[in-house]
Amino acid sequence: MFGGLAIGTFAWVQYQAHQAGAYAIDVFHSTKDAVASTASIFYGSAKGVAERTFQGWENTKEQIELPEWVKSLIQASQQASGGGHSGGGNGGDNDPKHSKVSAVAAIGATATGYGFEGSEDSHVMANDEDTKDDQMMVLTKKMIEIRTILQNVGQSSTLSLPSIVVIGSQSSGKSSVLEAIVGHEFLPKGVNMVTRRPIELTLVNTPGSLEEYGEFPDLGLKHITDFTSIQRTLTDLNLAVPDSDCVSHEPIQLTVYSPNVPDLSLIDLPGYIQVVGQNQPPQLKQKISDLCDKYIQAPNVILAISAADVDLANSTALRASRRVDPRGERTIGVITKMDLVDAGRGAAILNDKQYPLRLGYVGVVSRAPQSQGLFKMGASNLLSTIVKYEKSFFSSHPIEYGPESGLSVGTTTLRRKLMHILEQTMSSSLQNTSDAIRQELEEVTYEFKVQYNDRPLSAESYLAESLDALKHSFKQFTEVFGRPQMHELLKSELDQKLADLPRADEDSIYWRRQLDASSSALTKLGVGRLATTVLASALQGNVESLLDKSSFANHPFARNAIMDAASTILNERFYSTSDQVENCIKPYKFEIDIEEREWAQGRQQVSNTLKKELNDCETALSSLETTVGGRRKLKEVMTFVDKARRGDISVEGDGHSGAGGFSAALLGQGLEAVFLRDRADIIKLRLMAVKSKQCASLKNKYYCPEVFLDAAANRIASTAVLFLNVELLSEFYYNFPRELDLRLGRHLSEADVEKFAKEDPKVRRHLEVIRKKELLELVLEKMESLKQLEGLEREHPASSHKLPRERGRWGLF
Repeated sequence: MFGGLAIGTFAWVQYQAHQAGAYAIDVFHSTKDAVASTASIFYGSAKGVAERTFQGWENTKEQIELPEWVKSLIQASQQASGGGHSGGGNGGDNDPKHSKVSAVAAIGATATGYGFEGSEDSHVMANDEDTKDDQMMVLTKKMIEIRTILQNVGQSSTLSLPSIVVIGSQSSGKSSVLEAIVGHEFLPKGVNMVTRRPIELTLVNTPGSLEEYGEFPDLGLKHITDFTSIQRTLTDLNLAVPDSDCVSHEPIQLTVYSPNVPDLSLIDLPGYIQVVGQNQPPQLKQKISDLCDKYIQAPNVILAISAADVDLANSTALRASRRVDPRGERTIGVITKMDLVDAGRGAAILNDKQYPLRLGYVGVVSRAPQSQGLFKMGASNLLSTIVKYEKSFFSSHPIEYGPESGLSVGTTTLRRKLMHILEQTMSSSLQNTSDAIRQELEEVTYEFKVQYNDRPLSAESYLAESLDALKHSFKQFTEVFGRPQMHELLKSELDQKLADLPRADEDSIYWRRQLDASSSALTKLGVGRLATTVLASALQGNVESLLDKSSFANHPFARNAIMDAASTILNERFYSTSDQVENCIKPYKFEIDIEEREWAQGRQQVSNTLKKELNDCETALSSLETTVGGRRKLKEVMTFVDKARRGDISVEGDGHSGAGGFSAALLGQGLEAVFLRDRADIIKLRLMAVKSKQCASLKNKYYCPEVFLDAAANRIASTAVLFLNVELLSEFYYNFPRELDLRLGRHLSEADVEKFAKEDPKVRRHLEVIRKKELLELVLEKMESLKQLEGLEREHPASSHKLPRERGRWGLF
């Protein structure tokens, strides 16, 4: 008893010292990684800690005096080993201190069971296992890449590779297992039900990188190195589901990149509940069960989490898995909280035959307490802390959990088991998935050929084609819209303004002065601003018309950008153009000299205008005759209205109820007909005056005011157009195409171009077909490579294990 106690004491002292040395090394490495800019300063400090720690241990070894019976035991152990350290080997016999400590360490390792440092052979076996794991991780990584691509192809269940679905009750330690695998606390926490949406977790191993970070692909959140921030984001996304909906089937996609995680595809689901709380909807339990049943269907692997302190017969996760997997062929049982039950009961749970699983059970202790050894450990990776505690716990029960027991325990074992099972499950589904992909590819290829005539298209090419078509249409517009069109627009606007000029009474003795004042008022209207506004409005209207006829009609984003480009150019030139035009017509503000040619053109223009107005009056009269019921009926009403206006007939009342045997509506039509008749008579008189010999001469302008004002407006419009053409129109024609290239070409991001193309439903469908076809071809090519690689691995299962450590990746990828 005394000897065993002494041996155990020596082993304990060595273990604590080993922990202290490891802690010092951890401090050194974490310090070096965290503060790269001051690495030299901290390097010396951390190295000093390590050196002082190891020096202290050396001093401790010198002070250790072994009893004689222990020395005899050491000597017998050395003789039994065949004197491997003698005769100029590694200097084993020349270092008695080293010999004493090595013997104690060997005895201590034997006394404390497995889980600590092993022999050289165990290191070789570990290297072989690492090599196998590395090669398997490469295969799994490629399969996860394929799975990610298939998720982008569509939601068809046949076009997906299996994932590991994690289920368990809310108190089973499900979140702790996932966080132990990742090595960080990142899942939502809360007193009430927090996980309300499936979390599709993809772990990507990044060998050679020291950085750990997460990404939310659907949200566009990338490179989040703070896992507390990831936890907050997951909490917010889950709590966004209202209490009335209980749970949501819309998944949250999270990808974690780290050198410390295996390549795995996991799905975390809301935990089962046994009793619905008072503040929870009554249908919550059923909705959680329905959501979990959706994900635990084949071919997904089920990770059923159960607590060791709960009877397996009451495990909600195992009951759910047996409904969809009665033979237990794709279910892994994970027993958490193994430290809460005695070793005998824990071993019995892992050996359970009542609920047999072909993939077996794994026992874990997913939450480790703080270290209470001689040295207080600082903050470290969650996984390493748990693994250390698990080794300590399971090693303390070598009979129940040792290698001879044949049980699977520990988070490290669980990680390796998940990697193997996911790789095997994905491999077994390769052929079926390949066949489904081939069939899908044939359908997409047929659709691409029939509907789109094999015409290639991309968002960039579509934007470029649309832009070229618009610029071509704009060029055609510039060829037909020039100075004559501008003159016509401005002349028409000035003609409208003539109606607002001051008018003289018929008996006014100042008629001539009034006409001169009217022509002067025409030049003082603010022609510069008026002409520039008319032209700018016309250009914007024509650009909008071009857009309506182009492919940009279905693209609000691009349409707004194009109209904004036109407005920007016109606004930049508006004030300078307005001032130039205003300056050019200043000589006409008090007197306008009209040439004979302009008078003749004005006379003809007025004649045409009067003829058009006369024709409009006659057409309106004919329409009224049809409405009233004939010319005779309309004439009777008009006669009555004329007599009433002359006073020949007295009309009682206000006429709203009719008069003279005519209804009020008929009297209204009669009044309108009388106005049109009188207006036509006046126009005929003015037309006769314009055509008379008196209006043929410029000298008689006071007898023909319409001709003079028309000629004056024509002179002003012609002068203004000269400057409008130079200052505004030519500049717009030159800068507009370049502004289009600037706004819809170089400055658009890839996301904006993609958004633009998908605004058109037809183009979006065309792009989706092309993208789906390309992704299916890529996936099929990758899967064929994997199948070939899998075949080579089966033919030479041991060859890959003999590769050097540096080549732990298959060259095919």
